[in-house]
Amino acid sequence: MLLSRTWAPACTTRPSLLSSWLRRTAATASALKPEEPAQPEASYPEPVRHPLSEDDVKKLKYQRNIGVSAHIDSGKTTLTERILYYTGRIRDIHEVRGRDSVGAKMDSMDLEREKGITIQSAATFCDWEATNLAKNTKEKYAINIIDTPGHVDFTIEVERALRVLDGAVLVLCAVAGVQSQTTTVDRQMRRYNVPRISFINKMDRPGANPWRIVNQIRTKLRIQAAAVQVPIGSEDAFGGVVDLVNWKAIYNQGVKGNEVVVSDEIPASVMELAQAKRAELIETLAEVDDPLGEIVLMDETPTNQDIMDAIRRATVSLKFSPVFMGSAIKNTGVQPLLDGVCHYLPNPSESEILAHDTNLPTSAPPVPLSPAADAPLVGLAFKLEEGRFGQLTYMRVYQGTLKKAMQIFNARTGKKVKVPRLVKMHSNEMEDVDSIGPGEICAMFGVECSSGDTFTDGSTSFSMTSMYVPEPVISLSLKPKGQETPNFSRALNRFQKEDPTFKVHIDHDSKETIISGMGELHLEIYVERMRREYNTDCVTGKPRVAFRETITQRAEFTYTHKKQTGGAGQYARVIGHIEPMEVDPETGKDVAFESVVMGGNIPTNFIPAVEKGFYEALEKGTLSGNKITGCRMVLKDGAFHAVDSSELAFRLAAIGAFREIYRNAKPVILEPIMNVEVVAPGEFQSQVIGGLNTRRGTIVDSEVRDDEFTCQAEVALNDMFGYSNQLRGSTQGKGEFSMEYKTHQPVLPNVQKELEEEYRKTLPAAKK
Repeated sequence: MLLSRTWAPACTTRPSLLSSWLRRTAATASALKPEEPAQPEASYPEPVRHPLSEDDVKKLKYQRNIGVSAHIDSGKTTLTERILYYTGRIRDIHEVRGRDSVGAKMDSMDLEREKGITIQSAATFCDWEATNLAKNTKEKYAINIIDTPGHVDFTIEVERALRVLDGAVLVLCAVAGVQSQTTTVDRQMRRYNVPRISFINKMDRPGANPWRIVNQIRTKLRIQAAAVQVPIGSEDAFGGVVDLVNWKAIYNQGVKGNEVVVSDEIPASVMELAQAKRAELIETLAEVDDPLGEIVLMDETPTNQDIMDAIRRATVSLKFSPVFMGSAIKNTGVQPLLDGVCHYLPNPSESEILAHDTNLPTSAPPVPLSPAADAPLVGLAFKLEEGRFGQLTYMRVYQGTLKKAMQIFNARTGKKVKVPRLVKMHSNEMEDVDSIGPGEICAMFGVECSSGDTFTDGSTSFSMTSMYVPEPVISLSLKPKGQETPNFSRALNRFQKEDPTFKVHIDHDSKETIISGMGELHLEIYVERMRREYNTDCVTGKPRVAFRETITQRAEFTYTHKKQTGGAGQYARVIGHIEPMEVDPETGKDVAFESVVMGGNIPTNFIPAVEKGFYEALEKGTLSGNKITGCRMVLKDGAFHAVDSSELAFRLAAIGAFREIYRNAKPVILEPIMNVEVVAPGEFQSQVIGGLNTRRGTIVDSEVRDDEFTCQAEVALNDMFGYSNQLRGSTQGKGEFSMEYKTHQPVLPNVQKELEEEYRKTLPAAKK
C-alpha cells in the first residue's frame, strides 16, 4: 500500500515524463543489443586529437562566443548596448535612431544610425563576473559578442555569424512573439547546431504576454522551452523578475539599472504563478534530461544546483532553451541574462567542431578539432570588410594559436601569407594584440582571401566546411550618372567580395551592369553606399525578379556538330538525355552532369568539355533568358574524329544538343515565392487580406490578439512591388510587413506567355 501511495502521484501527475523515460530506456536497451556484422568499410587513418592542457581547460571554461539574433525591431542592438554598459566596455548608454544623436555603439555606419537598423554584423568582446546564486559565488568570464541584423535582406550577416559561434541569444518581442524572421534565424541556428537562450524583450510594452511567447517557441520553433524567470509586474508596472531556479526576486535599481538587488522574499502577487512555473520548468527539464528525470521519478526534490546543471546539459545538447525576460530599454533583466549566458551556453571545448582532410577523399569521415593552444593552427575567415587600413578579415580560431607576424597558409589557394597586424574588434574600434588562442574571434589586416577560407600553419591539410549562401532573388540595372569613373567598378568589386549574396554581372544583350541581391532594401543600401563612400551617384533601372527556367519531362538527344572552314575542322557527336532533377539535400545542388559512356566512343579527355558546354547552356534559357535549374544531363554515347575533334567541338556540341531538345522537355518559367508577414491594427484586417488577394497571395495563417492583427501569406515577388505604399495607404500608415524567400514555383500560363513575348522583343531578328 505504501509503495502504491509513493509511486501513484508520480505516475498520474506526470504521464508524459514517465512515457518519455520509458521510451529512452527502451532506446538504450535496443542500442545495447548485438548488431548484425557490418560490411567492411574503407579504412582511414585515425585522426590525432590533441589533448587539452590544464591552462587550456581553465581558459576555455570561462570563454563564451555568442551572437544576438532576432526579427526586425525586437531590440537586439539595444540589448547589446546594455550588455556593453554593464560589463564596463562603454561609459554611457546610447540609443538607436530617434532617441539620441550619438547612436548605439554597435551601429557604427552612418546609414545604420539614420535608418535605425543594423546592416552589418559587428563584433565586440567584454568581461562579466557571473553570479551563481545556488553556490553564492562569482566567476569572471570573457565573452565575444556578435550583434547581427534582423532584416531578411542582410541574412548572410546572420548566417556567417552563427557559423562561427558556440551559442546564441534569440531575442523575441513580448508582444509580437515568434515572427517570420524569427523562424529564419531558428533555421540558421539549427543548420550550424547552435544552442540558444531565449530572451523575451519589451516586457514593459502594453499587451506583453510572455506565456504566449513561451508556447510559440514550443509550437512554432519546435524546441522544448520553459521560463526560468517570472516577471514582477507587467507593462508599465514591470519592475523585476523572480529567478525560478534559485527562488530569488531580482530587481534593477540605481543609475540606468546598474545596481542588481537580490531578495529572498518573493512578492505575494506572483507567488502562486512562480510556484506553478517552477514546477513546469522542472517537469519540462525532466523530459529532456535523464539525470533530472530520474530524480523526479524517484519523487525526490531536485536542488537548485541540480536544476542549473540540467538546464546546462539540455541547452548544450540542443534539447532545450531556457527563457529569460526583461526590458532592455528600461534597463531591467539584462544582468541575469548575462549570468544565464555564462551558466548555460557552451564553452568552445563543448562545441563539436569538424574539419575535412583535403588529402583524403570526400567520403572520408570528418576530423574532430581540439581547441588546444599547442595544436596545429586551424581558423576560418568568416567575414571581410574594407577598413581604413586595407582589407579586414574576421577570423575564428578553432585550434592552435594565431600570432602576429606568423606565416599562415590558405587551404583553398595554397598561398602562404604573413599576418602583419592582429586586432580584437570593438564595433568599429580595434585593439592590437600579439596572439589569439583557440576559441577566440579576431581580425587580421593585409591578408588577401575570400569569405569562408580556412587558414592553417601549413602542418595540416584541414579545411572547414563553408557557410550556406542563399541565391539572390531581385536584380536592378545600374549605371553611373555622367562619366564612369574607376570608383564605380572598385565599389562593385569590394561589395561583391564582402557580401556573397551581392552579385554583379553584365547583361550580354543590353550591355547593362546588373546587380542582384536579397531584396529592394539590400540593393538600395549598396547604391547609397556607393554615393557616400565612393562619391559615385548611380541611376537604377526598374527592379527585376530573378526568374528561373526548368524542364518538366525527359528528352533524348542525338546531336552532331560539324564545321569545315579549310584545314582542320570541328567534329563532335553526343547522344544522351536530359531530365528533371530534385534538389540534393546534402549538396543543395539541383543541376548535375553524368557520363555513362562506355567503350571509348568519346575519349575521356573530351568529356569535361561536354560538361562545361552543358553548364554554359544552363546560364540562359530560351524562354525568358533566365538561368535554368532542376536539370540533369546524362551522356550515353557519341563519336569523334581523329583529326577534327577537339574540346571546343564537344563543348559546342553539348550546347547545341541542349538547345535543340530543350523545347521537347516541356520547359516552364519559375518565379520566386515569398513568405510575407503583415502586422497591422485589427480594424484593418479586411483591407490587408483584400490587398494580398489582389496580388495573387495565398493566406497561410492569421492571428488576432488584442488590437493587433498578424497575417502570413505566400506571394510571388513579382506581385510585391509597390506593396509598402499600398499597405501604408490602406492602414493609415500603421501597418508594416516583412518578407523572405521561400521557393521558386511555375508561373501562370498567361504570365509565361507575356514573359516569353517580352524576351523575344529583346532578341536580334536572327535569333527570333
